[in-house]
Amino acid sequence: MRRRVFLRTGGLMALLAAMPRAFARAVGYPRALQGPMIGAPGPNHFTVWTRASGLFDVTLEYSTDRDFATVIEGPTATATADDEGCVVLRAEGLQPDTDYWYRLRYAGEHDRHQPLPHRTRTAPAGPADFRVAFGSCCRIQFDQEQRIWNAVRALEPDMFLWLGDNIYADSDQANALVDLYARGRSVERLEPLLRSVPQLATWDDHDFGYNDSDGRSTSKAQSLRVFRSFWANPAYGERDNPGVYFRQHYGGVDFFVLDGRYHRDPTDQVDDAGKTMLGAAQKAWLKRELKTSTAPFKVLAIGGGWSCAENEEGGDSWAVYLTERTEIFDFIRDEGIGGVVCISGDSHMGELNCIPRSQQGGYDIYDFCSSPLAQMPAAKNTRQAPEVRVRDTWTRSVNVGLMRFDMTGDTPQLIYTLHDVMGEPVWDPLVLTPDDLRNGARTWDSKSDPVELERLERFREGGGYYGFDPPQGWPSHPHYDGSSD
Repeated sequence: MRRRVFLRTGGLMALLAAMPRAFARAVGYPRALQGPMIGAPGPNHFTVWTRASGLFDVTLEYSTDRDFATVIEGPTATATADDEGCVVLRAEGLQPDTDYWYRLRYAGEHDRHQPLPHRTRTAPAGPADFRVAFGSCCRIQFDQEQRIWNAVRALEPDMFLWLGDNIYADSDQANALVDLYARGRSVERLEPLLRSVPQLATWDDHDFGYNDSDGRSTSKAQSLRVFRSFWANPAYGERDNPGVYFRQHYGGVDFFVLDGRYHRDPTDQVDDAGKTMLGAAQKAWLKRELKTSTAPFKVLAIGGGWSCAENEEGGDSWAVYLTERTEIFDFIRDEGIGGVVCISGDSHMGELNCIPRSQQGGYDIYDFCSSPLAQMPAAKNTRQAPEVRVRDTWTRSVNVGLMRFDMTGDTPQLIYTLHDVMGEPVWDPLVLTPDDLRNGARTWDSKSDPVELERLERFREGGGYYGFDPPQGWPSHPHYDGSSD
């Protein structure tokens, strides 16, 4: 009798011991906490980021067919605490411009909460017809649903660029950054885009540190560590110069994604040759990379606006780093580097502006800003006047920018559009060709809306840009006449 009780007790203990393992499998452990997300693309590879639920091995599997009749086992990486459980895996030796299905194994098991494989596509091997969407200012504390991603997916971009304030941490604590990245990666409308379209990113002040923070930040190395954990960019600065800048080629176009925070001097420093937003090493890198590029279009991407659109006290865009901006644009002119256009974020309104460099022997450089993705739009345009505003500002809803490149014909073409929360374009497209972006080409006046030219003329004559006189004591724009020197 005692033996029977013992056996029953032993059997019960064994059953109880087995229950945690069985329960863990039932709820899907091991698994992804966030992800997967597609990272840096290439003609012969694709990159996958994920965050694992434990510190174990994660393995990439992929196939050219949805049913995985033929399974190709890719690389394995081990999640570590130093990387917040995030891993990046890259499938190599692939065919260009080809669909691939992929899935992940966590500690040898497929994620039961993601039973279906995901699909992505390798980059084209040469000049292509493709789309790149971009945006900035994505505050999950303000908008947890983020309807804008419905519009982004409908636009079918081949790549997406995050231009800063991708989270609003405003903190020097790593756990605050990690928490907000994790919450942002779990937005239901965003997840399908993350899992299929390459995502590349730079940062701005709110995901770098505090509002308007600069290179003096004592937590910047920690912010960079967390940023690197949660993104899968092709590079992060250079070996001897940390940061988040890199060069990405896609479909015949070069993208130079810049870091405007890690090496930045204070905004209130005197604006002379000693003041920098990029830092000497990053600026030298940019000049070298631009000189080696043969792409018809070269896109310079950064968090803060390129155009001098802040005729007010304060601000932390290129408007308070004009000496360095002029140095870069003079270099582009003097080296005969054609095809440069700019994109930016941060301003909480959609903008299409121009820096009219044709008057200094160069060519007119366009700055296309998309902001915000998930934040309150702001009508700052009523107190700002740009060098040239090509289209009226958009402040009625969140928005996303779209660059459409057709590199397949005799004349490559770039088309800029901005889309509202419903996906509708909010202004007429701006069409650019390489001929518009070569020394001596003047285009700003022919490509600007007539109403914006009228407003600019009124402002040049001392009136208010929008038809009302500026308040007494309101600073006038230092380059209202279009000059950038």
